[in-house]
Amino acid sequence: MQTVSCPSCGAEVHFRSHASVMAVCEYCKSTVLKDADAVKDLGKMSSVLEDYSPIQIGTAGTHGGKKFTVIGRIQLRYAAGMWNEWYVLFDDGSASWLGDSSGLYTMTTQRKVGDALPQWSELAPGQSCTVANERYTVAEVRNAECVAGQGELPFRVGAGYRIQVADLRNRAAFVTLDYSDGAVPVVFTGTAVTLGALKCQLLRDDEEIKRGAGKYRGKLDTLDCPSCGGAIAYLPGVTPHLICPACQTQIDAAGPQAQVLAAGARVEAIPTSLTLGARAKVNGQDFQVSGYMRRADEEGSAWTEYLLFNSRAGFFWLVETESGWFRANVMPEWPIWRAADTATVTLDNVSYAKRYEYNSTVLAAAGAFNWRVSAGDATRVYEFFKGKTQLAAEVGGGEMTWSRSTPVAYDQMKTWFGSQFGGAGEAPALPAETAKAGKYGGVASTFIWIIITLNIVPLFVNFFSTAGFSLLAILAIYLPATFLDSNTDE
Repeated sequence: MQTVSCPSCGAEVHFRSHASVMAVCEYCKSTVLKDADAVKDLGKMSSVLEDYSPIQIGTAGTHGGKKFTVIGRIQLRYAAGMWNEWYVLFDDGSASWLGDSSGLYTMTTQRKVGDALPQWSELAPGQSCTVANERYTVAEVRNAECVAGQGELPFRVGAGYRIQVADLRNRAAFVTLDYSDGAVPVVFTGTAVTLGALKCQLLRDDEEIKRGAGKYRGKLDTLDCPSCGGAIAYLPGVTPHLICPACQTQIDAAGPQAQVLAAGARVEAIPTSLTLGARAKVNGQDFQVSGYMRRADEEGSAWTEYLLFNSRAGFFWLVETESGWFRANVMPEWPIWRAADTATVTLDNVSYAKRYEYNSTVLAAAGAFNWRVSAGDATRVYEFFKGKTQLAAEVGGGEMTWSRSTPVAYDQMKTWFGSQFGGAGEAPALPAETAKAGKYGGVASTFIWIIITLNIVPLFVNFFSTAGFSLLAILAIYLPATFLDSNTDE
């Protein structure tokens, strides 16, 4: 470790890594540059905004059998939100980056790649490309800005530093292509991780977060809409993008003061089965509804999606459709999809068949979200099914996401939400597609009733003989119909 005096205030500034070239003084926030000849003051670095991440400088853990310590961070903002990149130093002197975005984490390390890489202008979400002889799918393409920093860093950076990055995925494998310094990207490879799997220690608890940010992370709070004065419930540090339910004004609540992003106009209230702030007990954990969206496809079919949050378990969606309720979770590990025109995807050696492909548009939204959303946002949706499980890919707004959905029974919704649940009675047991697939059984049932009706009198006259022939006829109709319905469903 090298210790120098801050050129601005004289406080000690520590450099744990020999690869670090700059550090932010924790006392005066001066940016200290370490070079071969002297230590220089590059001016002030902005403080991190409302620091709600459980990670902090000094957090330790294990990855790949090696112990690491977090020694620095940069905070970045892009059009739809913000995220952190934590600089970690391993005990063997190597370093990596721990990405921290809406409760999803990745660990990546810079790597030299000899093969040709795509140009920045060629990249688009959902596109496939090859990096280090591995096939990846482009997940996000971002133009972002560094807004704050902490600790020590391996390169010179200041507030306002612009970056261009593309994130790629292949199942759990993760790649970042950084085009910030030129046409040839710097490559970082790694994998999706969790704080539990990293065995992280010295994470901040709720009390520490409250002392640092003034509010508890994820504890419901209210903010008065700057346009109409209506109260908006949100989760500090978790859902910084707000949409007023009354006037549809869009608000950025990430900074010390709420800022209006776009003025709205009063709209007729959207009837919903769940209200903002409604609480549910799901698998022993308390969740609450923070926001909802009304979406529709190009044929006019509409549905409502509710965003739920728990401070430990994170986010999931409840989707209300004409066919019933579904629970959806964003997938950190993606299925294998060779190309957008391929009719199947594979996850955990199970194949899912593509059933639908359509354009989706947000009709209206209200509440608090962990990314920026507004009416008119459009995505291309691809849905794949295996039995009752659905995998869905959505492409739009500079990113691609995958989610997994399973049905939720009406009685289960009542159990979760109790009297707060305002949904209609139990939806039809079979969705439209399944009902269509069962048409052979319906036809067979009609013929079976005809057979039974015609044989009522003969059954009384000669029961055993008539019953035997009738049973054979019913089986001859029923079994083939069941077989055809089963194949159609698959």
